[in-house]
Amino acid sequence: MDFDLSEEHRLLREAVADFVDRRVAPGAAERDRKARFPEELVPEMAELGLWGLPFPEEYGGAGGDTLAVALAIEEIAKADASLALTLAAHISLAATPIFRFGTEEQKRRYLVPLARGEYLGAFGLTEPNAGSDAAGTETRARLENGEWVIDGRKVFITNAAYAGVMVVAARTSEGEGSRGISALLVPRGERGFRVGRAFEKLGLYSSDTREVLFEETRVPADHLLGEEGRGFAIFLDALDGGRVGIGALSVGIARGALELARDYATQRRQFGRPISRFQAVQFRLAELEARLEAARLAVWRAAWLRDRGRPYKKEAAIAKLLASELAVEAADAAVQILGGAGYTKDYPAERFYRDAKLMTIGEGTSEIQKLVIARELGL
Repeated sequence: MDFDLSEEHRLLREAVADFVDRRVAPGAAERDRKARFPEELVPEMAELGLWGLPFPEEYGGAGGDTLAVALAIEEIAKADASLALTLAAHISLAATPIFRFGTEEQKRRYLVPLARGEYLGAFGLTEPNAGSDAAGTETRARLENGEWVIDGRKVFITNAAYAGVMVVAARTSEGEGSRGISALLVPRGERGFRVGRAFEKLGLYSSDTREVLFEETRVPADHLLGEEGRGFAIFLDALDGGRVGIGALSVGIARGALELARDYATQRRQFGRPISRFQAVQFRLAELEARLEAARLAVWRAAWLRDRGRPYKKEAAIAKLLASELAVEAADAAVQILGGAGYTKDYPAERFYRDAKLMTIGEGTSEIQKLVIARELGL
């Protein structure tokens, strides 16, 4: 087994790391303080091909793969988890379902501008009464005079205010559970499609998170994605792939937190020597570094399996579980090692701490990951 990255993957990682150092990291703290979405970075990321990284060039993409996406997300998340989440949601939850299940016309109409970064994409699944129980979708859509008429409300939607198209879960028949749920493409600007309030969150301030309302929203009948009543399978497929991205994002947060803690520990002196010389600090950083390497390899393996068309549901859940729990613990360690300084906004430790928690919630909670793993084990 070869653990070396290909030349293409190494060059991509270096290019993204350089972009992060020059353009992302310097303004990350200010964007967080002002809860400002980085609109100026969207076209710059398009020039690097990041918005369409895993898609074929014929659809405006860069011709990369899932591993390439994981590498890019990790590098960005090390400095700005909000921006990394923006990219992860755009690729995994909006563009990928269109690529995997869309008609040729749907790909040409929506995937191409998504891949080129002409606008972002969003994924409308979560509702006030449908979170972990995604089969509890209450948004309804009925076919009327050649159009789907949608009514409902979605919450916690990433990229909502900047999305040119949204992949929306709606119940199109009254089958029980997941039966009767379809996937619909809803372009921005349709009558009755309203982007609502932005949520005030614990962290990830410069990532756009809003509610979306559908009030007699009409889209053409050909905006059905995949088969009618088979939308739930599309959403599960998107979530499986999205977990690889959130795993990479979690690894990036953990890496940023641990590098900050390491650097601070070598400079901060107490009792006449750097605190990095104390075994308590050494052991905690060493343990977390070991877990970081393991989590990254878990993410890469899940990406590797997906890129080869092999089953990866369990591996994606494992990667997401390990990496997200690590991100929380690494951020906590960074705050603790920095002490009082870690509790201030003078250092990014407190931002890592706030941002990390969502990783154990979004794309399926840690409890859902354990459930997925257990089911894959036949339990």
